[in-house]
Amino acid sequence: MLQDPEAGVTRLLASARRRDKAEKRQLLVGALRQLLDDGHASARAILEGPRSGLACAHRLSAVMDAVVIALHKAATGYFYPADNPSQSERIAVAAVGGYGRGTLAPGSDVDLLFLFPHKQTAWGESVVESMLYPLWDLKLKTGHSVRSVDDCIREARADMTIRTALLEARFLSGDRALFDEMVRRFDAEVVEGTAAAFTEAKLAERETRVQRAGTSRYLVEPNVKDGKGGLRDLNTLFWIAKYAYRVKDVRELVAAGLFDTQELQMFERSEEFLWRVRCWLHFITGRAEERLSFDLQRQVAAAIGYAGRSGQAPVERFMKAYFLVAKDVGDLTAIVCAALEARQQKPRATLSRLLGSFTKRKRVRALGHTDFTLKGQRLAVIDDSAFERDPVNLLRLYQIASREDLAIHPDTSRLVTQSLRLITSGLRHDPEANRIFLEILTARRSPEVVLRRMNESGLLGRFVPDFGRVVAMMQFNMYHHYTVDEHLIRAIGVLAEIDSGTLEAEHPLANEIMPTVANRRALYVALFLHDIAKGRPEDHSLAGTRIARKLGPRLGLTPGQTETVAWLVEHHLDMSTVAQSRDLGDPKTIESFAATVQTLERLKLLLILTVADIKAVGPGVWNGWKGQLLRTLYYETELVLTGGHSAVERKARVGRKQDELRQRLSDWSEEEREAYIARHYPPYWIKVDLADQEKHARFLSEAEKAGRTTATVVETDQFRGVTELTVLAPDHPRLLAIVTGACAAAGGNIVDAQIFTTTDGLALDTISVSRAFDRDDDELRRAGRIAAAIERALKGEIKIADLVAQRRAPPPRGQTFQLAPEIVIDNVLSSRHTVLEVSGLDRPGLLYDLTTAIGKLNLNIASAHIATFGEKAVDVFYVTDLTNAKIVSTARQLAIRKTLLDVFEFEGGKAASARTKVPARA
Repeated sequence: MLQDPEAGVTRLLASARRRDKAEKRQLLVGALRQLLDDGHASARAILEGPRSGLACAHRLSAVMDAVVIALHKAATGYFYPADNPSQSERIAVAAVGGYGRGTLAPGSDVDLLFLFPHKQTAWGESVVESMLYPLWDLKLKTGHSVRSVDDCIREARADMTIRTALLEARFLSGDRALFDEMVRRFDAEVVEGTAAAFTEAKLAERETRVQRAGTSRYLVEPNVKDGKGGLRDLNTLFWIAKYAYRVKDVRELVAAGLFDTQELQMFERSEEFLWRVRCWLHFITGRAEERLSFDLQRQVAAAIGYAGRSGQAPVERFMKAYFLVAKDVGDLTAIVCAALEARQQKPRATLSRLLGSFTKRKRVRALGHTDFTLKGQRLAVIDDSAFERDPVNLLRLYQIASREDLAIHPDTSRLVTQSLRLITSGLRHDPEANRIFLEILTARRSPEVVLRRMNESGLLGRFVPDFGRVVAMMQFNMYHHYTVDEHLIRAIGVLAEIDSGTLEAEHPLANEIMPTVANRRALYVALFLHDIAKGRPEDHSLAGTRIARKLGPRLGLTPGQTETVAWLVEHHLDMSTVAQSRDLGDPKTIESFAATVQTLERLKLLLILTVADIKAVGPGVWNGWKGQLLRTLYYETELVLTGGHSAVERKARVGRKQDELRQRLSDWSEEEREAYIARHYPPYWIKVDLADQEKHARFLSEAEKAGRTTATVVETDQFRGVTELTVLAPDHPRLLAIVTGACAAAGGNIVDAQIFTTTDGLALDTISVSRAFDRDDDELRRAGRIAAAIERALKGEIKIADLVAQRRAPPPRGQTFQLAPEIVIDNVLSSRHTVLEVSGLDRPGLLYDLTTAIGKLNLNIASAHIATFGEKAVDVFYVTDLTNAKIVSTARQLAIRKTLLDVFEFEGGKAASARTKVPARA
């Protein structure tokens, strides 16, 4: 039936001529279902061959063509024949939208146009219904429209979506002359003279779509259909080209002068690859799945046949190929926009869309170099040999664009890409070229935008080959939202915003100290290089340090600046790690970190670099809580580096803080004040700020007056992005397990826990939970529910284990990542406590399970520090045994390690083979 559907239907229905209409329909649906099943099987077999994405999409479309043609033949030849058709009893069936292009993915919608010469008749209605009902019985997602030729013209004029669908209309069955009339009138009455409006509408529509799907083409979970650099971008390019150049096939764009042969090959290669990925997504999931999520990336990479190489996993090689294709689609978009601009069909623009009032002649003179000019308010070279004459012009182009805030003409960007062979070792070591590059990197205006343009043209990766190695490199984890190159460029953008003072409210400390740093250039270079060695077998911080020492002198940095860059790259994770996973109230933590940093200048640089690095990871990764931790670490370390924090200084600080609280509690009697102050140990006074000390004092006082030994209070903190739950209860080893279990059962995500014990045996714990709502009243209601659950659990009214078990099922994506749990037991990091660092695959209730296990081991938790990096949880506990001593026994340490590793076991076996460290450093 696939080869000749009309003849197939004729044979099928002729063999069933004695059956009634309902039985014939049932027989027809069965035959068509078999046709679809066989067609899908053959399409999948095609897809398993090399470079077969489009061939698969064409086969699926051809199978659907056969189904529609067969249904039309059955409807008009057997079920509702018109023996003597009138002028109105004519119908043409056409494919529109994506189906009109002759390509379908396994789960794609089937969009049909039923075209009539005039108003629909009763006969026409019957024909349409007799075709649609079988399509619905076949469980096909069918979109349809019933229109006359006049309707098509009128609605296409009014609606760009309908106009686009009709632009790709393809005749399937019925009255060919009727369809041809519609096409002729559509070209003459709709398309003619409206290319500029259509182009503008399609580009605006693209911007909206990209905003919805994710503004970067380097998002690590891209949308293959609607994302930036995806199939819809290619479709948009062809729609615009087809509309403006009146071509029917993409190959005609070479003759039209829009693409050269190489660019046409790029278009066809990109289209084939994206269709291959999209078809595999649909086949693997059994639905119209367009998002290439982490759990599908491995499966698609395996289906296509990627293998691991050079320290990269198959999935990482596959995703690098994907992002390079997305970059090619971006290049093609620029080419089409340039050509349309030349035809005056796209509005002109500058880099920031802010045009000066200078005349063109004055502006050209202001460019400062005779090889550059302006074309339509865009920066361009004076002729095509400008780069050949002086290869330094390749960098000078972007220097001028940055300095003058100009967009670069796409033809010139195209010429840059075609001139990359000029970037030789000689140019890379040219002092002027490196001076210009450093000026671009450290520019106070738009360095992120200019660096991204350099990257997309291919220049950045050629000029800095180590950067070229991380272009389009993704990291297979849920923490990083972007490819490595995009992350580095975004980090420079964040730093430039801090440098310009525009992020004062969000990053007050970084904003305050930025003007005081002496090594501004070193900071920019270090941030640009901090992840440049990702994807290598060795630690990327150490490998990056070697790159920094090699590249620094080339860029014109002094030996001192180069050494600063190398140190920052080597230690770029230290401040984040210490802030999020160490007890900042422990003097040993601060002294160890200060010994690593050594100078106040390094501390300033490392703080700013850390802020920019975290914020550039992706939306929502930076929050106020991380900012608070970094500020605390900065201020505590600053004291040590400026000569403070000796034992005497620490005792004096405790005394000063106690005096400040006495003043705040002036409405209390002296006896009450002294009794309260005596209840807290020295670490409390160091770690808790004055405002919170006062809140705690009044909270404990109110609880005592009410005769309560168990109480809770909640408070929101918008700046830090957390909600604080303060819990007062009699101290016992399982207290934190109960609190974390209640939070887990209520859906609270704990980001930190401050644990204090009073001298009279009460625990005063402050649990910081990520906000779930923007409005304070909504957030306080949620926090109140969590607090109530904690109180009920502490009183034994509910069983926490049962509540947590209800949320126990690991998220579906959890199985995507293989992450071996790791336990580190350390007796050096703290002078008073043993530090347990537990890392592994995160899941709901993990913190509860860990604290429960620690409680059963008869360990006291002095403080807990919780951090989550995508799918990876890193939880650090400062513990002692029941005699408040460190755990030094090797046998006890092995028992702790085994118990905590057992927490990561799922039903059906271990999540991954655990890494066991040698016994603790003691």
